[in-house]
Formats: sequence, C-alpha cells, structure tokens
Amino acid sequence: MVVIAITGSPGVGKTTISSMLASQGWKVNTVAELAKTFDCEGDYDELMGCVEIDIHKLAERSLMEPNDNLIIDGHLAHFLAVDAIVILRCEPSQLRARLESRGYTQSKINANLEWELIAGTWSEIVEFDIDVPILELDSSTLSAEELIKRLLDWIDGDFKQDSTIISNAIDWLGK
Repeated sequence: MVVIAITGSPGVGKTTISSMLASQGWKVNTVAELAKTFDCEGDYDELMGCVEIDIHKLAERSLMEPNDNLIIDGHLAHFLAVDAIVILRCEPSQLRARLESRGYTQSKINANLEWELIAGTWSEIVEFDIDVPILELDSSTLSAEELIKRLLDWIDGDFKQDSTIISNAIDWLGK
C-alpha cells in the first residue's frame, strides 16, 4: 500500500484528480479533514479565507499505516509522511482564470499566483529536505485523464520512470 501526496497551488486540479482516483478505488483524505481529525486547526485567516492548519503538529500526529492505497489531497500534503509526492502545476494565466471563477479575492488570487510563479511547493520540499520520489505534472496542458494515466504509470513503475528533480521543474518565470 502506498501513500501519495497530491499537492500544488490552489486551483491546479488536486481535488479533481483525487476524486477521480477515489472513483478507481483509492482512499482519499484531505489535509483539512486530517487537521480536523487530529485537532490541528488554528484560527480563521480572514485574508486568505480559510482555517489555518498547524502542519507540523499534523505531521507528528497523523502517521498513517494505510490498509488501502491512500491519496492525501492538499497544498500542504507534501509535509506529511508519504511515499511519494505529485506536484500539480498550472500556467499562471490559466490559474488566474480558475481562481477568479471560484470567486477568490484579488489578494488571494495574487498570493496564489505568486506562489505558483516562484514554485513555492518546490521551495518547501528543498527547504525541509523532503526525500521521496516526486512527479511534477502540468495541469494546464494535460487533461485530467492524461494526468491520471501518467500518475498511475509512475506508481506502477515504482516511482522511477518520469520522476522529477528540481533542476527539471517547470519554470514559469524563465519561459
């Protein structure tokens, strides 16, 4: 059994992909659900419009030994004890449109676009020396079905084929 984090900026397709995997028999938990279960929720952040999560406390409390293949869906999922990480990315102009369609405030849209532009998830993975196989996928160029196929092929190949290293990561600023 494997535990896979599906992470990335809000709006890149994490929940869509996780839901599709759930329909194929994968168990799915969200970081928000886990935070509630393990009493790791903080205050409500008015600026970002969400509840803060103490991800470090959650990482300590939520060590999982699944009986089923497990997906953890959330932009902080890469901080949890997982066997592998899938980072979904999205071209910034497409991401802006997705976030606007959700009714996000301009400040929340800008903060999330900045995070995507600077590859913030990769920065955290490097900063915290997270050492598991990583697959980076571009949800702005691949359909949900193509993303699922690449992810499942990667898992079936024991995370070796197509793994991504930071030097090969998407660079929106360099394009």
